[in-house]
Amino acid sequence: MKKSFGNITNPIFKNILIVSLILIASLSRLIPHYPNFTSICAVALFSTYYFKKNHIAILISLSALWISDLLLNNIIYSGIYKNFILFYKGFFWQYIPIILIVIIGKRILKKISLRGLILSSLASSLVFFIISNFGVWLSSSIYSNDINGLLNCYFAAIPFFLNTLISTLIYSIALFFSYEFFIKKNKIPLIYYARNN
Repeated sequence: MKKSFGNITNPIFKNILIVSLILIASLSRLIPHYPNFTSICAVALFSTYYFKKNHIAILISLSALWISDLLLNNIIYSGIYKNFILFYKGFFWQYIPIILIVIIGKRILKKISLRGLILSSLASSLVFFIISNFGVWLSSSIYSNDINGLLNCYFAAIPFFLNTLISTLIYSIALFFSYEFFIKKNKIPLIYYARNN
């Protein structure tokens, strides 16, 4: 007969669960995937919802992105770089949107609902699309340094935006559902359950 431990209200357990889910989602970037089909925007939304202080949510989100970047650049893409890479060129064009997503997410995602997740996923994907592709246009010689070049850059990136939007929604649903499943339904991770039997 399965034991019931009641609602899990221990803040330490909750924080460990949140950070664990964030790390799992972030490390999914190491798995082969379509371009821009990643969890980074969803992680920022998840962080901003469960960490009430913006600076904590920003720190957690940026740390998760940086750790996954560190592994990607020095293990998966080690053949591209000659030296150990702490930060790749132009990294801030991906990191700045994460900060803004945390701040915007705090205003949009007041409660967990499908509507809220769709709206926040759309908003965060747009923020990431606008800022990251502005950085591509600004630092790349592919596009002309005028408004036409900027528009061409954004137009060429539309398929990447769609991947960002779809992945943000999927990862957001997965993260929020997983957390609520463990907490609200009294489902305990196997390690915790094993130690109490």
